[in-house]
Amino acid sequence: MAGTTIRTYQLKNGLSLVSEAIPEARAAAFQLMTPAGALTEPAETAGGSSVLENICYRGAGSRDARQISDALDELGIQRGGGADLETTTFAGALLADDLDEALSIYADVVRRPTIPPDQLEGARQLALQRLESIKDNPTQQLFIELSRIYFPGPHGRSPLGSRQGIEAITVQSLREDHRRRYVPDGSILGVAGRFDWDRLIETTERLFGDWEGASPPAPAPDSSGREHYKHIQEQSAQEQIGLAWPEVTAEHPDFYASRVAIQVLSGGMGARLFTEVREKRGLVYSVAAFPRTVRGEGLALAYAGTTPERRQECLDVLIGELRRLPEGITEEELARARTGLLSSQVMQGESCSARAAAITRDQFTLGRIRPLDEVRAGIEQVTTDSVHAHLQRFPPADFTIVTLGPEPVEVKQV
Repeated sequence: MAGTTIRTYQLKNGLSLVSEAIPEARAAAFQLMTPAGALTEPAETAGGSSVLENICYRGAGSRDARQISDALDELGIQRGGGADLETTTFAGALLADDLDEALSIYADVVRRPTIPPDQLEGARQLALQRLESIKDNPTQQLFIELSRIYFPGPHGRSPLGSRQGIEAITVQSLREDHRRRYVPDGSILGVAGRFDWDRLIETTERLFGDWEGASPPAPAPDSSGREHYKHIQEQSAQEQIGLAWPEVTAEHPDFYASRVAIQVLSGGMGARLFTEVREKRGLVYSVAAFPRTVRGEGLALAYAGTTPERRQECLDVLIGELRRLPEGITEEELARARTGLLSSQVMQGESCSARAAAITRDQFTLGRIRPLDEVRAGIEQVTTDSVHAHLQRFPPADFTIVTLGPEPVEVKQV
């Protein structure tokens, strides 16, 4: 967005403050990210990151759960965040004039949760319900298993955890986990919208300057030794197919060419997968491809939902389209992919919440902020030749495949 200003500030305790000022905005949005996701949670309490994030709102500082809820509602905060694989985030958007007060509440929520014993069972039951709900969502179940197979180590964990892990959580284990992983070193506060920079620095120093602690080291992603096919037996009228394959990271010079290539595959009704797999052959009710990035490794995912009778043909055609991509793309496909990616950037630029999330994630993943102008220029500079060169270097291959349904498929050379 024209006229925005990006600034960063480092507190002595390791907390990073990153911001994007949007002068014409009336709102402000923030995201406080801690390196406390499922990746580094104790294995014996798998799912503890989600439970801890939830219980932080059930009493913090001098407020109990009701007082926290009332205080946030009085400010009109649109809340967000949650526990993910690598991080736990606490996010909100509100009128810009109330930003300081909101940050003071969240400083208590993140730094000083009381973790009341009488609130543990409620938080535990919510986590168990979320875990149980995946039985009714075969697509989610498929991707949880696909991640677990693609990353045999900690990066394959699901933030939903396990029943055994959630049931093993105690008040003491949550308090110890909070002390160990809710720390300033490695945490990031991202703010976007209208605010005064000098005042934001003063507020951040006042609320977080005396916070102490260093985050535990996170393991590097490792997909070596992974299986290439697994079938999940499920008696249903549908067959779910998921694929994952290596892609470049956000730091790689080919990053934007990679994103354009995936957009050609799955960027709307004119994209190849929709046209070739669904429209021409009628093999699926749903098909898509999309990128995923963890810090230190990139990958791409594809999904198809079909009937058991057409599962083999669907997989063969899907892989065939992925293998055909390195033959090249047309100028028309390039233009359509560019437009789709640029449109998403424009919409993101108009949302303070989206920008707060983006700059925080950039800082976590890249160690710097990518201005929207840089992202747009990167997309606009992609050509059919640069996409072709990228796909020659990094063709879709070395697939990991997971199917979920009544019958397995025959997996040929992947």
